[in-house]
Amino acid sequence: MIVLTEKARERIKAQIKKRGRGVGIRLGVRTTGCSGLAYTMEYVDEYKLEENVINYTQKDFVVLVDLKSEVYLKGLTMDWIRNGLNEGFDFINPNERDRCGCGESFRV
Repeated sequence: MIVLTEKARERIKAQIKKRGRGVGIRLGVRTTGCSGLAYTMEYVDEYKLEENVINYTQKDFVVLVDLKSEVYLKGLTMDWIRNGLNEGFDFINPNERDRCGCGESFRV
């Protein structure tokens, strides 16, 4: 299960509208950084049924996660935060053991 807060859902809907195309997002992880893993997010322009991909359908868009990333993202809450001049998506993951000092990567 992946949960998106209302702020995250609104931001994703606004970005899709601004782009002028898209049906949702794809979440995942990649190997990088000090701690080993980093979150990835990309917009999906066209939805088609894919093998080994979970669709966490929201009211207005899809959230796709491949099975390899699902292991690391299970229970994830995605939020949109504004902290001073910085704003962006925040990933609250119960599987994280720690994050690197710069916040770019995490370890499970």
